[in-house]
Amino acid sequence: MAIIRRELEPILANVVEASPFVFTAGAIADDLSLDVAGQAREAFRDLDKFLALCGSSKSHILSATIWLSDIRLRDKMNPAWLAWVDPTNLPARACVEGKMADAECLFEIQVIASKGR
Repeated sequence: MAIIRRELEPILANVVEASPFVFTAGAIADDLSLDVAGQAREAFRDLDKFLALCGSSKSHILSATIWLSDIRLRDKMNPAWLAWVDPTNLPARACVEGKMADAECLFEIQVIASKGR
């Protein structure tokens, strides 16, 4: 099986293809001054880009793990999630509270998807 690492940074690959799967690193917003919904929307744009690079899309997400800096933000984040996710192909999802590397970061998401559009 070929493994392809894309969108490399000094300590990680933002997306890895290992056919037939696509794995993303945790995606966060570039603008951490946004509220949780805004940060989620920015992270979703990165996921769309990463998945497309690998011949996949949000319709092929199998599993999503979401970290919130405060679990009480979940109700404010969920509308952004529902506006983005494919409602006919909902993935398994976990949403948990976690301490973020940057105190301004409210939202992070990692997904596993299958290849194919």
